[in-house]
Amino acid sequence: MTTTSDLRTRRVSTDRLTVQVTDIRDEGEPVVFVHGNVSSAAFWRTTLPLLPEGYRPVAPDLRGFGGTDPLPIDATRGLCEHADDLHALLTALGIERAHLVGWSMGGGVVMQYLSDRPAAVRSVTLLNPVSPYGFGGTHGVRGTLNSPDGAGSGGATANAEFVTRLAKADRGEDSPLSPRTVMASYYVKPPWRPEAEEEAAYVESMLTTRTGDDHYPGDSTTSTAWPGVAPGTRGVLNSLSPLYFRLDALHEIDPKPPVLWIRGEDDVIISDTSLFDLAHLGSIGAVPGWDGTAPQPMVAQTRQVLDRYAAAGGAVREVVVSGAGHAVHLERPEEFTAALLEVLSA
Repeated sequence: MTTTSDLRTRRVSTDRLTVQVTDIRDEGEPVVFVHGNVSSAAFWRTTLPLLPEGYRPVAPDLRGFGGTDPLPIDATRGLCEHADDLHALLTALGIERAHLVGWSMGGGVVMQYLSDRPAAVRSVTLLNPVSPYGFGGTHGVRGTLNSPDGAGSGGATANAEFVTRLAKADRGEDSPLSPRTVMASYYVKPPWRPEAEEEAAYVESMLTTRTGDDHYPGDSTTSTAWPGVAPGTRGVLNSLSPLYFRLDALHEIDPKPPVLWIRGEDDVIISDTSLFDLAHLGSIGAVPGWDGTAPQPMVAQTRQVLDRYAAAGGAVREVVVSGAGHAVHLERPEEFTAALLEVLSA
């Protein structure tokens, strides 16, 4: 039986950058796992060994995370930087077609890859994915911008103390904004916690996040629209802004590989009432001066995009895991793996 002790980590040179990869074997159908924001491939370390022989699990670190080159992120390309990095990696590994699994921001990377290169994708699994209309700054199921400049999204929406604690490699739990506390409070549904060794690995993974204007959270500009900040042009959170990342035409791609959408019912990060969306925080009095801007219906936006995909002939399955939060693969590994294997075998 494969275990975490069988994992191997190596750096792979591509024509764009050098990528750190965690994998197990060189044979089998490739299954590529793309991590989320403020994390790395380490968040897949308990998932990769669950795939049986016949599959080749591969988990890269995205640029600016883990051991991959920390090249700047041109946010005006949305998530295309990461999708193109992924394509360069798969090309270097000799992988022409793969199953793609994306968690949180990684779900957006996978959707962008699918939009750009549908013939290279065997199946797509979206695990608590970011909305196809980015993160923050929109209302309605079709992702209408709250302001033409994308106000309410981008680099300035990050909590400054959390960014500082990331940069200082805070491993403690004495603040609600320490990386360890944020993981325990929001990445998973309390009171669930990983066992101590794994939790330490996840915290170390979070601390690999490069901070600053070119990375996390990115630069920003001021806005005349509430909440007074708008996206800049560099860094992670700006690449997730609906100003630059929008997938309106996913239903038009051909071919249409099968899509699994699996999410924790109690996710508070990717939610129609997200605790990381300034508009929702304003509506509950946590951000001052709220002007009535509607919160972003993240789950509803994803559902309408996938409904259009299904109506156009694509196969879509939604799995909602009750009692789970943002990291279903950690909290409920058996349910996650069972659903994943079903779409892989399809």
